[in-house]
Amino acid sequence: MLGKQEGQLIEGLGVIETTETDNIVRWDGQMLYVEHDVYHNGQLVHSKYKRRVTREVARVLSDILRDHH
Repeated sequence: MLGKQEGQLIEGLGVIETTETDNIVRWDGQMLYVEHDVYHNGQLVHSKYKRRVTREVARVLSDILRDHH
């Protein structure tokens, strides 16, 4: 199921940016990220854009993994 975020006005571009994500945390060997499809005024401009997870999310995931091994 895809999660949809509220739109955000990008004033410099004059567009409303929205994103959709499956909220699955992925690891590419370098960073933890969640893929987003990014839309400007409803048109897809980036598919599977990588957004790095926050330090807090990474810390929680690390704690979960450590506690379950």
